[in-house]
Amino acid sequence: MSDKTIVVLATLDTKGHEAQYLREQIEKQGDRVLMVDVGVVGEPATQADITREEVAKAGGSSLAKLLEGPTRGRAAPLMADGATKIVAQLVAVRKVHGIVAMGGSQGTTLSTRVMRALPYGFPKVMVSTMASGNVAPWVDIKDITMMFSVADILGLNPLTRKILANAAGAVCGMANVDVTLELGDKPLVAVTAAGITTRGAMKAVDVLASAGYETIVFHATGAGGRAMEQMMREGSIGAVLDYSIVEVSNEMYHALSAGGKERLTTAGKLGIPQVICPGAIEVLVFNEPETVPEKYRGRTLIPHSPQITAVRLNKEEMTEAGKEVARRLQHTKDESFFLIPTAGYDSYAVQGMGFHDPEADEAFVAELRANLPASFHIVERHTHIDDPAFATEGAELLISLIEKRQKKPK
Repeated sequence: MSDKTIVVLATLDTKGHEAQYLREQIEKQGDRVLMVDVGVVGEPATQADITREEVAKAGGSSLAKLLEGPTRGRAAPLMADGATKIVAQLVAVRKVHGIVAMGGSQGTTLSTRVMRALPYGFPKVMVSTMASGNVAPWVDIKDITMMFSVADILGLNPLTRKILANAAGAVCGMANVDVTLELGDKPLVAVTAAGITTRGAMKAVDVLASAGYETIVFHATGAGGRAMEQMMREGSIGAVLDYSIVEVSNEMYHALSAGGKERLTTAGKLGIPQVICPGAIEVLVFNEPETVPEKYRGRTLIPHSPQITAVRLNKEEMTEAGKEVARRLQHTKDESFFLIPTAGYDSYAVQGMGFHDPEADEAFVAELRANLPASFHIVERHTHIDDPAFATEGAELLISLIEKRQKKPK
């Protein structure tokens, strides 16, 4: 008999029979179930362990108030808040070990809102009618496993029974693996990389590994940087070599790899040791060439893949990027480094390649020098970002910051 408890999150007024079947399948796996009812409008079709009354109360209201002219649009956010509070508290004290839910568009929206509030590594399975399309609105930057239900989740039939049994097997399997997200004695180091800065980033990873540091590399596509900074907030990441900050310029100019308004602010706010490099800052990412906005069409376009097209920022735009990067780093009060390779910020920008533009790069650096807080050392090296010596120096500077911080009296 397993000692794991799985949360089944369901609207028991519309998905009660399916939730009960899911309970039975989880119990067949040897695990326990904690059934949480987030339904409002109709009567529950099966028994909950945490009732809809309890969920509504945790969300700051009462079921009686919600039933005064009830609508799912009004009730769902409140029930999501209540369920999030309840489940997160149970996760924090390790009383539950996985969560599974099922639903259509409304159920998926509610359930994944709860799941996104839970820690990385905690098993999360969403059986959804929406899982065959773009799942970004529901998954966002969390490790949610989306399972396409194929049929609508309205009644049990041979297919739905099998899908739900698979979901039970999936969440129980995840909950019972013996690998945990445990941190070592040294801080876990985050490294950002774009495809056109990968060689340098990988060299830095090797240097960090040789010094005994585990690394976690984030692909700087927008979601990658946001996930990295969320893991900083959750306490998993203790230092960052931000090798590729392309997500900042893409946010500024509404391109594909936009990393959000908080990108590049979190390490400074938390006092996490950081070394920053301007990897791919001059690159805007779009899809196929026909998706590139008209104002960029006259520039050199580099096809990164059949579906990805890169555009170079000009001098004026790089000036603004420099100002914005410096503005975002104003939160940094602890000693940090901004390490700059003057011969190219990525493989597209070295001499002989389409994005080589030293004048525009110099405009970016001028703004950094004028606006970065005094906590930053600006270090320029007359080489490119993939140079092994440059990458090695970035890693070694970060190690020096970590070691200085560890020697400081608390």
